[in-house]
Amino acid sequence: MTTEKQLKDVLSRIATAERQANRSSGAVSLVAVSKTFDADQIRPAIAAGQRVFGENRVQESEGKWPGLKREFADIELHLIGPLQSNKAAEAVALFDVIETVDREKIARALADEMMRQGRKPRLYVQVNTGLEPQKAGIPPKETATFVTFCRTELGLTIEGLMCIPPAEENPGPHFALLAKLATECGVEKLSMGMSGDFETAIQFGATSVRVGSAIFGSR
Repeated sequence: MTTEKQLKDVLSRIATAERQANRSSGAVSLVAVSKTFDADQIRPAIAAGQRVFGENRVQESEGKWPGLKREFADIELHLIGPLQSNKAAEAVALFDVIETVDREKIARALADEMMRQGRKPRLYVQVNTGLEPQKAGIPPKETATFVTFCRTELGLTIEGLMCIPPAEENPGPHFALLAKLATECGVEKLSMGMSGDFETAIQFGATSVRVGSAIFGSR
């Protein structure tokens, strides 16, 4: 199947999941995960109307997205992979949304760069709902305190929460936990759900889903 057909299929599945969850049409945004794919491989999705994309690495993104963003001014680029503090300047300059704010050092670096550059990408806090030692993210019990710190100490606007459930577990309880934390923190956006579980995420209130392989194929 072509990228265009796979994209259409994913959008259709999102619309069906919205209806089944009694959510309004268009309530869920698709973030097309284009990591490891070059500009020419991404273009068919852009031509088909997709405008929101997700990348894992700042350096890889710098090699393909500045040109595409000049060509298509309405593209919205999300950083969905771990951010190192020494890449904060590049991240603030390139990305429209940074979904992986996960520790005080990163939050401070982003606040400094946003002030310096006069650019304010929207921010999400990543939550490690499975408390996996190898995975980035704030522990669930510390999420509300961290969001408050970002807001009051650093003046950052936190728009939402993001999670990646453990691969071997039922994602439903993790999505439910993230939704509960979002309510506690007073944030409205929930980035959760990937190619294998985005329909479940929509049932639990996802406002955006991150889908790569179901659109672009295996890497």
